[in-house]
Parts: sequence; C-alpha cells; structure tokens
Amino acid sequence: MKVAIPLWQGRVSPVFDEASRILIVDISEGKEKSRQEESLLMRSPFERARALPSLGVNLLICGMISHAQQTALDSAGIKTIPHICGHMEDVIAAFLDGRIERGAMLMPGCGRRKRSRHYMNRRVKR
Repeated sequence: MKVAIPLWQGRVSPVFDEASRILIVDISEGKEKSRQEESLLMRSPFERARALPSLGVNLLICGMISHAQQTALDSAGIKTIPHICGHMEDVIAAFLDGRIERGAMLMPGCGRRKRSRHYMNRRVKR
C-alpha cells in the first residue's frame, strides 16, 4: 500500500487543499519499504484526486481537508485519515503501529467522538 502525507516544514501540512508537496510512503507487511516526495501543484480538488491514484496512492493521511476535496478523493477511491498533525516521523510511526486509528496525533479540537462517528467504518488494511 502507498500512503500519501502532505508535507510542510517536516510536519503534516495543516490543510491538504493548500499543500504543494506530498510524501509517499510505500508500506508492505506493516513496514516501511520506501519513500518519495512529489509535487502537488494542481489546485482543483478533482485534479488532485486524480493525481494520487496515478502515483499508486491508496490512502491519504492529512490535516484539515475541505468537503469538496474529501468528496473528490472518495470518488477516486482514495481512503483518508484526516485531522492528523505532527512531525512526519511521528505520524508514520503512529500509522505503522496502529495508534492513528485509535486517535493518536489528532489536531487540537478534533476529538475522538467526532472522528469515530465519521470514520469508524473505514478501517485501513496495512
């Protein structure tokens, strides 16, 4: 599986819609295999959503995301884990050991109740 994370100064970009770079992490058997950075210069939500599958991305871990962008990603078959913040290394480690799905690394103000109601049926297979 390939996971995309928008980058900003070594951290998860606070707003995916404004991110100009992404880190793509290739994960196999629960371990990181490789990484690559890519530019994400298009502004249209649907162009961005089309770009991710062309890079092999299955999952996006991001900060805030607009409703239009979320809809476009859903239409493209890209799963998302939104409302995540932190240093890139910490976020990748939390994803690999399952802490992200238990609510680790959530942005301030994005509590567990809201997250579990919207995303509890979106379990991610590694």
